[in-house]
Amino acid sequence: MIAYRFLTEDDTSAFCHKVTEALSKGWVLYGAPSYAYDAGRGVMRCGQAVTKEVEGPYSPDVKLGQL
Repeated sequence: MIAYRFLTEDDTSAFCHKVTEALSKGWVLYGAPSYAYDAGRGVMRCGQAVTKEVEGPYSPDVKLGQL
């Protein structure tokens, strides 16, 4: 199965650390990063999709961050 996650964070180094951690655990970048203004909070937000090939069937109970 291919697992999919969309990582988001404010536009700070925390976003880069979140993506780097996922890559270090075997996740692979999927597409280009996104960047948008969150008017409600007044901050820029970043997003990046990542995928990972994992064993077993899909279940909605899967904890994607633990893969």
